[in-house]
Amino acid sequence: MIKPKKSLGQNFLIDHNVLKTIVECIDVRNKTVLEIGPGTGNLTNYILEKNPKKVFVIEKDNELAEKLKLKYSNLINVINNDVLNIDENSLFDEKVIVFGNLPYNISTEILSKWIANIGSDFWFEALVLMFQKEVANRIAANFNTSNYGRLSVLANWKLKINKIIDIKPSSFKPKPKIDSSLLFFTPKKNFYKIKDSKNLEKITRIFFNNRRKMIKKPYNQIFNGDLRFLEKLKINLNLRPQNLSCETYYKLAEEYEKLTS
Repeated sequence: MIKPKKSLGQNFLIDHNVLKTIVECIDVRNKTVLEIGPGTGNLTNYILEKNPKKVFVIEKDNELAEKLKLKYSNLINVINNDVLNIDENSLFDEKVIVFGNLPYNISTEILSKWIANIGSDFWFEALVLMFQKEVANRIAANFNTSNYGRLSVLANWKLKINKIIDIKPSSFKPKPKIDSSLLFFTPKKNFYKIKDSKNLEKITRIFFNNRRKMIKKPYNQIFNGDLRFLEKLKINLNLRPQNLSCETYYKLAEEYEKLTS
């Protein structure tokens, strides 16, 4: 019997209704699938029932990886590694569908890494990912709401986001102390072509560092007091960071790159 490792944030999903809901989010028949953190294979079983062309799983836990190889033999390709060390762009020769019950302690790091590594083309067709509910609400938040912040701006840059369901702790073993949410992501056909994602990360970090205060100070910090962009971008310096739309932050990043290039 496998004992979940707290150090790896392991909470195995055991609710069959939720597992069915996850695989029914998108048709994987004859598609290549990537599953992050398959654990004991509960979701993997449902994925295989849908007749995908290929299934890759990334499992960091050495013991679980070996058990998955024995359990599924040549039905899946087991990658025994940390997902943060994987270069997805070089791993696949076609777009994949990604499923993941992400470890809560690194879930935002994983998503941020994937967004940053998207080039002119997407390496995935869709992402079906589970997060801590509080984090999911921040990812999917609209501006002018209390949950809206850096993560909202970064996630909405290149992705369309839909919440599928909220999931209770009783659906997992062991039971986490918080609720979870399932989010469905698909690529945006048109998104702002910011040259370096680090510039958007920098701008959102500076702006949201004091989210309760007006944006005059962070704006001046980034643009050295240059007020030319205010009218162009229709920005009021008396607003607070959560009052600026995602699109405004992308435009700010564009203008910043022009100044620093």
